[in-house]
Amino acid sequence: MFKGPFSESLLQKAQEKKILLINLIDIRSFATDKHNKADDTTYGGGPGMVMKLEPILKAIENISHNHKNPRIIFMTPSGEKFTQEKAKELSMENNIVVLCGHYENIDQRILENIVTDEISMGDYVLTGGEIPAMALVDCVARLIPGVVKEEESVKNESFYDNLLDFPSYTKPEEYNGMKIPEMLKSGHHKKIREWRRKESLKSTFFRRPDLLAKANLTKEDRKILEEIIQNMGKEP
Repeated sequence: MFKGPFSESLLQKAQEKKILLINLIDIRSFATDKHNKADDTTYGGGPGMVMKLEPILKAIENISHNHKNPRIIFMTPSGEKFTQEKAKELSMENNIVVLCGHYENIDQRILENIVTDEISMGDYVLTGGEIPAMALVDCVARLIPGVVKEEESVKNESFYDNLLDFPSYTKPEEYNGMKIPEMLKSGHHKKIREWRRKESLKSTFFRRPDLLAKANLTKEDRKILEEIIQNMGKEP
């Protein structure tokens, strides 16, 4: 499941440049029985299987032997909601272990004694933690200096500063009557930056107003928001 996403595009190039290293570890290879069993029935009865304590502990001990004090993350719907701020925090770490749950659950003793962070990708349930782990790795990796060639493009992306991104356009200039905004053809870089900032604020205000409470807004930003509010209902 992981080899495709981790062997393409920016993640592939980052690993080739030794900017980051991604190791895929099969928990079943640390199982102690002849069938390499990593799950078992739950104590107390009930449906589904639970991931066993011992193989996970041995896998993490093997990692910790080579990488000191890793941040150990468990992907779970009951965890802290993943955000861009969390991604920035994790991008500063030297070593991260992402533990993917599967089956019904994971032995609670792992969560209580080993895991440092429980993270959720949203209020929904997937078959396992593999897809959320891929999303987390991709998001965190691109914040590491050198992974994305144009560092400024990362800072301009949605959620980087708790604002949604401004709209983007490319050639052709017009197609079937659909035109790009005149401002983008002006060549006036300062006014284009101002236009983009306003569009970003406008998009956030109408689509995700909850983000504005956490955004680092300037005096000029607040003035623009006041204008947006005043013009509500006036613009086509």
